[in-house]
Amino acid sequence: MTNPADAMPFSRLMGVKVTNASPDSIRGELLVRDDLCTTGGILHGGAIMAFADALGAIGAFLTLPPGANGTTTVESKTNFLGAAPAGSLVHGETTPVKVGKTLSVWQTHLSLADGRPVALVVQTQMRL
Repeated sequence: MTNPADAMPFSRLMGVKVTNASPDSIRGELLVRDDLCTTGGILHGGAIMAFADALGAIGAFLTLPPGANGTTTVESKTNFLGAAPAGSLVHGETTPVKVGKTLSVWQTHLSLADGRPVALVVQTQMRL
């Protein structure tokens, strides 16, 4: 499988790796590099949000009907639940909450390899 995140330049820059992609579940991982961290060596909140947004965008794209032009994020809400230190691997799983004709809602759980939660993100994608 080619990495769908590579189609998004910022996700490629961050190092987002998609490990599974279907309309029902998108899984990915992000290695926490020093350049993605805040002072103190923990993953920056913006990087957390961008990682989740990439997974949700891929899910939304995979559920587009034929002839649709793409999607865009119109809303995103993040609950930060725990720190991801430099050198750790953050795992993400995105699932659809609802896929409608114009909007789709996606929920992403981000966690460390040991299962400790990092964030819960809910986003709304609009079909273009």
